[in-house]
Amino acid sequence: MNIQFIKDEQGNTQYVVVPYHIWFNMQLDRLEVEDESEEENWEEIPIEHDKYDDVVIPHEIIAITIDEDVSLQAAWRIARGLSQQEVAEKLGITQSAVSQLESPFSRPQKRTREKLAAIYSCKQEQISLYLPKEG
Repeated sequence: MNIQFIKDEQGNTQYVVVPYHIWFNMQLDRLEVEDESEEENWEEIPIEHDKYDDVVIPHEIIAITIDEDVSLQAAWRIARGLSQQEVAEKLGITQSAVSQLESPFSRPQKRTREKLAAIYSCKQEQISLYLPKEG
């Protein structure tokens, strides 16, 4: 094994140079020990289930939200090839109202989510990340 010791003027070992694979394995061993010792300090957090647990948002929609930095509502509209004006006409509201609905922290009411879901051919639970705990 090729290990090099680096000493100070008094002959005391100050550093050890080891091959990378040995150092890497030492780091893995150290992490395993740290993980095991920390695990006993973990706090159990109860899971709160609700009716939205199984709601899935398609990858295509998530990709649009990330790539274009838009909200879920805007991503659904873009994926369906609609303009804000076209959605506004279908909803019977103004284009600026659609723009407000598409703001990142918009929380559309249930009836609005239902209308948008019908326009976008999706479930109303897929329209917003901020859903109230409804019956």
